Amino acid sequence: MVENPLERLDTFELVKLGKASVTVGGLAAALMIIIVALFAARLTSAGLQRLRARAAGSAASLYIVEKVLTYGMVIIGFVAGLSTMGLDLTSLAVFAGALGVGVGLGLQGMVKDFASGISLVFERLVAVGDFVELPSGHRGVVHEVGPRATRIRTNDSTDVIVPNSVLVNDLVINWTLRNTNRRIRVPFVTAFGVDKQKVREAVLKAARSVPFTSPDDAVRRTQVWLVGYGEHALKFELIVWPTVEAVRRPAAIFAAYTWAIDDALREAGVEIPYPQREVRVRGLFGEEGEDALTSLKLEPAARRRGKAKAAKPGSSNDAARDLEREDPDDPPMPPPAPAPKG
Repeated sequence: MVENPLERLDTFELVKLGKASVTVGGLAAALMIIIVALFAARLTSAGLQRLRARAAGSAASLYIVEKVLTYGMVIIGFVAGLSTMGLDLTSLAVFAGALGVGVGLGLQGMVKDFASGISLVFERLVAVGDFVELPSGHRGVVHEVGPRATRIRTNDSTDVIVPNSVLVNDLVINWTLRNTNRRIRVPFVTAFGVDKQKVREAVLKAARSVPFTSPDDAVRRTQVWLVGYGEHALKFELIVWPTVEAVRRPAAIFAAYTWAIDDALREAGVEIPYPQREVRVRGLFGEEGEDALTSLKLEPAARRRGKAKAAKPGSSNDAARDLEREDPDDPPMPPPAPAPKG
């Protein structure tokens, strides 16, 4: 009778765990089952991703289904593989205890992120497709919630990898939760003394001309507030409600509204202040007044103007001539002779 090679592999014992023994054939069958489970999980994930790309409205729900199925297939594959290998799962208590010690020593971070990822998938406070702002200041759309980290893509097409525990434990702003629009504030300034009503009308007209401004209703209205006094200007804020689609691009929103406000103020003739600073020098090199100017080989402005006016031909500036006299008791200087004609 011809002996089956697989039966010989089943009789070749590799290791013995309690009452169970691991053979080469059992190990090969277990690896085959695990590989098939991983391959099936990957195919299922790819199919659901394509379906999610087509069904935009139910993308978040399909993402939960995808994660539950893929995780479930992988877990079932590993359990089936261990059973096929001949291991009694109840005999793995010692191994589980050792694994618990390892988790306590160095793997608690990974376990924490994995548990946070499961919480994110089922609670849906941060779901795929949401626009979020992180404590670090990064903002972007959630593209994937993985077992350990979440991938967020910014408007500059850069991917930010965030541990799941950060999204669960830290303060995270979800700009598009429940798919409602958000109010934003766009600051601007004007010069003192402008007509505030004129500013309000011009800025409101400009804001409503922006295509992604939501129409006014009983609750959400576009407004202009005077919020304070600056060093050289009046401080205003445009209060506006952009659409949900525009909320995903906050930097572009501020740029668009600021551009529209500047055009509106210029068209209405409203003065926009420029920073001004007056500097007065009282001393230089330990000297003050004309002595300081003399150190720089300069003359006071009054003396320069007097010389310039006295140098004009035919000038009869008596005050300039009087300033040129060293002694005020000297007789007045005669007027200059007229220039010869011809």
